[in-house]
Amino acid sequence: MHQQALRGFLRRLAPAEADDLAQETFVFAWENIARFDPARSFRPWLFGIAWRKHREGNRSWLRRLTRQGRAIAAVPTTTQSDPGLKLDLEKAAATLPPEQRAALLLCLGCEFTHAEAADALALPLGTVKSHVARGREKLAAALGGSHG
Repeated sequence: MHQQALRGFLRRLAPAEADDLAQETFVFAWENIARFDPARSFRPWLFGIAWRKHREGNRSWLRRLTRQGRAIAAVPTTTQSDPGLKLDLEKAAATLPPEQRAALLLCLGCEFTHAEAADALALPLGTVKSHVARGREKLAAALGGSHG
């Protein structure tokens, strides 16, 4: 049920490690299901595990992604008809700080509410809202001259 969305999130964060991270996430969730609070939503809990697994194993992931020429973006599906816009979005998103990029990926790419993203990233709600707003502003500014 959550597998496809989780893998999509991880592919945008760490394309080369996405499948391994997804497997680690599901194994950890299975082994620690007793920690899950059934009064809360499962999806943010699961994505939070994925985010932490990514951060634990990839402290230098931005350097590696830049070196490999990879880009990560929360790309809306409307860009599918404009490959140039998608590429520009990916390049612009690659310049965002990791938590800002993750907040955008969750809220725009995975359709999380701000509250769900805050729960998944273990950040205050206001911080997630700021990350999303500032990330959008930075993406709009970066794309301003090329796609208006």
